[in-house]
Amino acid sequence: MIVLTEQRIDGLLSSVRSKTIAVVGDVMIDHYIWGSVHRVSPEAPVPVVEVESESSRLGGAANVANNIAALGAKAFLVGVVGDDRSGEEFRAILERQGTSSEGIVTDPSRPTTVKTRVIAHHQHVVRIDSEEKKDIPADVQERIYAVLEQRIASLDAIIIEDYNKGVVVRSLIRRIIDLANRNGKIVTIDPKFHNFFEYTDVTVFKPNKKETEEALGTKIRTDEDVIAAGTALLERLHAQNILLTRSEKGMSLFERNGTITHIPTKARKVADVSGAGDTVIATLTAMMASGASFTEASVLANYAGGIVCGEVGIIPIEPSALRAAVLEH
Repeated sequence: MIVLTEQRIDGLLSSVRSKTIAVVGDVMIDHYIWGSVHRVSPEAPVPVVEVESESSRLGGAANVANNIAALGAKAFLVGVVGDDRSGEEFRAILERQGTSSEGIVTDPSRPTTVKTRVIAHHQHVVRIDSEEKKDIPADVQERIYAVLEQRIASLDAIIIEDYNKGVVVRSLIRRIIDLANRNGKIVTIDPKFHNFFEYTDVTVFKPNKKETEEALGTKIRTDEDVIAAGTALLERLHAQNILLTRSEKGMSLFERNGTITHIPTKARKVADVSGAGDTVIATLTAMMASGASFTEASVLANYAGGIVCGEVGIIPIEPSALRAAVLEH
């Protein structure tokens, strides 16, 4: 059992402030329409949402960067936006948050990804996605790789955040992982289905249960199924560590040395799971970059994920909340 003392937690949260972590992947805007419902439309059996307010936040890989920054580290965000009004809004939000847009590449051939969520009475009513999922062209891939190569010496870790929106393509995956490994950098992966088995030789591979079932073509129902799946991923991907997230059943950790650890969930209530995976990969990577072991970092990431699940909307983890939650237990 991993016991995190107050001194250890404070040491890690202090160390993280000197770290720089790159987040590479599909960036997007999360647009929220907040309102209330008092009647059903006479035109169709759907609720009529009376809009009360609207807000926009950075989502996808940008939300991972938000979590990195909220923990106190410096986030270097690398992704693609369109040559459109949403792309301008994306850069403006970055600027307001004090995050560099140096790694943001404009691709005129695609729109900026925007996810619009309509929420009434703290419940999601509908989500509307505006996006293009085709692979980014070769010249855009080169620009992404070039900016990472230029900054690699200053980085402590790289997170690849794949939402299958076309930015994280096969050839770029291999080049980024090789770049990280050649330079002795931590590289962690939050995968999706299309490129699932392209992420070989990484520090941590973090799929969820559903993604793992789809990739392996099997169902994970029992503890024996979990162990078989995690072990298979560890061997097939030649990863140093596998972190398999299992929703209400917590996490299962698989290490190259054969150690398997199951961590129960720390979510007290689940109001909204949106962004919880982003918080987990951000916290895990930031803590490992700060000197935590894989298991220590996973425990902290588990607490962080549990905290954000208790809030409606996508919010980043705060160090004070993380510290308080761990010490309470």
